[in-house]
Amino acid sequence: PPSSFRLRRAAVLAAGLIRYRRGGPGRGPVLRDVRRGRGPDIDDAGHKYHLEFVLEDLNDKDSAVNCTAEVLYHLGNRNTPPDVQFTIEGELKSSDEADHRFYNQIKSLKEELVAENIPDSHGNVPPALVPIRLLAWAAAGYVIWQNSTEDTELHLAQIKRVKQVKRSDEYLEFDYVILLHDVVSQDVIPWRITVLWHPQHGVQVTR
Repeated sequence: PPSSFRLRRAAVLAAGLIRYRRGGPGRGPVLRDVRRGRGPDIDDAGHKYHLEFVLEDLNDKDSAVNCTAEVLYHLGNRNTPPDVQFTIEGELKSSDEADHRFYNQIKSLKEELVAENIPDSHGNVPPALVPIRLLAWAAAGYVIWQNSTEDTELHLAQIKRVKQVKRSDEYLEFDYVILLHDVVSQDVIPWRITVLWHPQHGVQVTR
């Protein structure tokens, strides 16, 4: 039924925000399935959905956690991102070791990293670029959260280009051009985003 599509869109949005807040180059939580949901509850503020769903790690299908979320789409103002409140029941897979390995690897490069078309036309991602893809997944979660409505379902389709930006402080910085696919309209939308990351401070989309 149409309501189930809207529940899934709200769950995709909530998973995107969780990925932005908790993901990074060593961890990529994605939506496995929606267990239960109801909505929309309609009031003066907007339409609210109540959800129970399961997340798994993009590179480790055996690491699943249950989550609950409330997603409120505001009425009238499409420039205001939805309000998302979420709870993770249990612990996400630890990413400390992978995060620090990636951080030290990038810091030790003689020249700034540049790559294109991740995954390639055959769906392949070179192992060395998996953390770059996971970092893009996390950053895309921010873009998905900021631009989602009840009538969109946005997913990261591809990294068209990524270039590391040299910095003098402790952060890593990357300029990404990503493609987001809207399942509802079938549009593919290019976005350019600037991403800061540090293993102790997480992901920040600064532009």
